[in-house]
Amino acid sequence: MNAAPITRADLRSIDMFDDIADAELDEWVAVAHELRPGPGDVLAEAQADPPGLLLLLEGDIQTLLVEHGRAEPAGRQHAPTWMGAISVLTGEPMPIRLQADTACRLALIEPADFRRLVFAQQTIHQRVMAQVTPVISKVAEYASHRERLSSLGTMAAGLAHELNNPAAAAHRSAAELAEMLDIIGSSMQRFVEAKIERAEAAQLVALQQQAVAHAAACTALDALDAADAEDELLARLEALGVSEPWRIAEPLAAACIDQAWLDRVAELAGPATDAALRWVAATLSAGRLAAELQDSTQRISALVTAVKSYAYMDRGGQLEVDLHEGLETTLVVMGHKLKHTNIEVVRDYDRSLPKLTVNGSELNQVWTNLLDNAIDALDGRGTITITTRRDGDCAEVAFADDGPGMPAETAARIFDPFFTTKGIGNGTGLGLATAQRIIVDQHDGSLSVDSEPGGGTTFLVRLPLR
Repeated sequence: MNAAPITRADLRSIDMFDDIADAELDEWVAVAHELRPGPGDVLAEAQADPPGLLLLLEGDIQTLLVEHGRAEPAGRQHAPTWMGAISVLTGEPMPIRLQADTACRLALIEPADFRRLVFAQQTIHQRVMAQVTPVISKVAEYASHRERLSSLGTMAAGLAHELNNPAAAAHRSAAELAEMLDIIGSSMQRFVEAKIERAEAAQLVALQQQAVAHAAACTALDALDAADAEDELLARLEALGVSEPWRIAEPLAAACIDQAWLDRVAELAGPATDAALRWVAATLSAGRLAAELQDSTQRISALVTAVKSYAYMDRGGQLEVDLHEGLETTLVVMGHKLKHTNIEVVRDYDRSLPKLTVNGSELNQVWTNLLDNAIDALDGRGTITITTRRDGDCAEVAFADDGPGMPAETAARIFDPFFTTKGIGNGTGLGLATAQRIIVDQHDGSLSVDSEPGGGTTFLVRLPLR
C-alpha cells in the first residue's frame, strides 16, 4: 500500500500537540512519514538506536522487555499516543522493543527533525521533559529493589546514592532546559515586536550559529582564557543596557565570544539587543544541558547494567561464567564504599582462566563479602589486590589487603557464625560464614585466610575447574 500523506488532523489527535498553533503543527506535518506495520512487525528494537519519534495514529503496539534473547510483555500502547521521544532526545538506545500488536498506522519523525523541532517549540519540549524524571525513577526503583542487593545491608543505600546523583542531575538539567526554552520562545516574540527585518534576522541566526560553533570548538585552555575575559564581557553587556548581564556573561564567555561579536549583534538587533543576546545565551546553555542530560542517563544505564550482571537476573541456578566478569561487576556495585577513600584496587588477573560452571549470583555474594571485609580492614587508606590464577585443577581468587592484619586466635575463628571483629552494630558475623558455606557446600571448593598482625590479610578462594 502506498504511503498516504500525514495531515494536520492526524497529528491533532496526539496529545503531544495539544494547544500548539497550526503553524507550529504544520512544521511537524511537513517532516512526518506514514508507516503501516502489520501484526508482529517490530518498529523499534531494544538496545538499538531509536528510529525517531513514533506517533501512533491507529492500532495497538506492544512493549516488550528483552533479556538474554527472551522477550516479555511490559505493556501496551493504544492509539493515539507517542513513543520514543526520550531516547531520541538523549541519544540513548531504546530500552524496550516496540512491536505492532494489530494493524497500525503511524507517523514517523526522523531523529534530526525531531530534535530540531523539539528545541524550537517550548510547549513540545516541556511535555517531553516532563516524562524524563518518571522514566529515570522507574530505572532507579528497578535497580534498588533487587533481592540480591538487599541481602548485603548497606548496599541498597549505596546504590540508591549512586543512582540518585545522575537522576538528580538529569532532573535539574531538564528543569533548567525548560527554562532556556522559555527564554528562546520569549525572545522570538521580542524580535517580532522590534520589527527586525528578514535580512537582519538571517544575520542574527548566522551569529547564533557562529557562537554555537565556537562553543563546540573551545578547548579547556580557551575556556580558561575566556573566564579571565568574562569581566570585560560583563562590562560591555552593561554598557549595551542588558538587564541582569551576569546571567548571560558566563555562557557567552564559555563560547569564546568577544566584544566585536557583541557589537555586531547590537548593530543588527537594535532595541531587541537584550533579547537577542539572551536568545544566543539560552541556545548555548540548552546545548550544554542536553549533554549533561545524556551523560546522566548513560551513568544510570551503566550502573543498571552492572547491577543486572551482578545479580545474574533471570539466569538462576548453575551456569558457565567468567570469574572476572563477576569480580568487575562486584567492584562497580561496591563502588560507593570505595568512592570517598584513599583505597587503591589492583587487579592481577590471569585472563586465560577457563569459564567455570557455578552459581553466578551466589559467587558474587562471596566476592562482595570479601571485598567489603578488605575495605573495612583498611579504614579508608591502603591497597586491595585481587588476583586470579590457575593452580593445577583449581582456579584461585585471592583478596589481599595491606591493613593491620589480625592475630592467630582471631583468624582461627573468622569463619565462625556470628563471630565479628567489627564494633558493636557494625557487623553480624555472618558474612564470611556465608561466603565459606557458598564456596565449600555449593561449589566443592575451599576458602582460607592468611593473616598476621602488621602483615595484612589474604583470603584465598579455590574452585575446581571441572
